[in-house]
Amino acid sequence: MSAAAQSWLRARAATWRTLGAAVAGLRQRRESVDEAVATLEGYRSLARDLATVRRQLPGSGVARALEGVYAAYHAAIFRPPRHTRAALLQLFRDDIPAVVASLRTPLWCVVAWFVLTLGAGWWLISTYPSLINLVASREMIDNVERGELWTDGLLNVTPSAVLSIRILSNNVAVSIAAFCAGVFFGIGTLYLIGINGLLLGATFAFVHQYGLGGALLRFVAAHGPVELSVVCIAGAAGVALGESLIRPDYPTRRESFERCTARLAALLLLCALLLVGCGLIEGYVSPDPRVPFGARIAIGVLYFLLMLAALSGRLFGRRRKGSDEALAAEGGVSLK
Repeated sequence: MSAAAQSWLRARAATWRTLGAAVAGLRQRRESVDEAVATLEGYRSLARDLATVRRQLPGSGVARALEGVYAAYHAAIFRPPRHTRAALLQLFRDDIPAVVASLRTPLWCVVAWFVLTLGAGWWLISTYPSLINLVASREMIDNVERGELWTDGLLNVTPSAVLSIRILSNNVAVSIAAFCAGVFFGIGTLYLIGINGLLLGATFAFVHQYGLGGALLRFVAAHGPVELSVVCIAGAAGVALGESLIRPDYPTRRESFERCTARLAALLLLCALLLVGCGLIEGYVSPDPRVPFGARIAIGVLYFLLMLAALSGRLFGRRRKGSDEALAAEGGVSLK
């Protein structure tokens, strides 16, 4: 190596060390315009220096070290832009309402099926009271026969925070199960929705026979409307999942299933967030005897309206009419 080359290497070594130390922070912070310009200039000078080193010292340790720094700069500069806030806004304002628009028919079918099974559960227990042994535990039956609800004194047994987490976990599990059961061509989802409807109708009929219907209604008034709505929405998503297998919109059932799953995942995210609110209400408000019935009704109605605003995108600034159908068509979601 010539003396001139050695002198050049010593002169550039400090710059390379500076560039190598700076590359680690490029992915972790936002840069101003001046900083970005300086980064690009450093990237260009590093490329020129690397070309020189490869000619003068091919395969050397210096060349390998510069190649590593250059590769790190290249990856940092040409990475795709991150617009997390804008992406989340688009997700909740545009994408989720489009999915909801595509699920109108399955949703109404699931709601009708749930109401039908709820009525069937009420009729069965009202007509044949002994059948309650098939759907309720012995402890629950004994409590009701003594004139007590199993919800009485919940806060004396379990702290509200623990109760909320337990209820939230159960609600999320039920919703996910209703969605995932759609892989059985939608039949599994309809089975789970039907079972829940039968159980709820049977329970209300049983407690009504002992004069506790009003007390149970008081307990579920605050969280029940949104909780049951979310279960039905998850059920509608499960039916749509099954329909993607029965009547695929793409060349193969696998592709149709994958695209449908990816499309519905955003809606399930919103459902999970809504269930967080239900868990908090059911843990802190529903079992508290000090909360009056009027306040429970108000909380239930307001939270239901909040859910509708979130599902329609209006909660996040959506204003254009008819855009749900357009977005659904762009996303390839069937409106059947």
